[in-house]
Amino acid sequence: MEKETEERLTAVEMKLAYMEDFVNQIQGVAVEQAKTIDKLQKEIKMMSEKIREMSNAVEGDIPNRKPPHY
Repeated sequence: MEKETEERLTAVEMKLAYMEDFVNQIQGVAVEQAKTIDKLQKEIKMMSEKIREMSNAVEGDIPNRKPPHY
């Protein structure tokens, strides 16, 4: 009975080791995705500001512009 218990314990320890490795891999992926998301959010903010600046510059050159429904 002792040998069977030892084998089962070894199997559980192996599964735990694999699961710990898997969780660490997932954590690494999550960290990389968070970095990518942060970078993309900064780029979107910069692009939005640039578009707003360009739009304001173009609209400033057009006097008495009619609304699109006319």
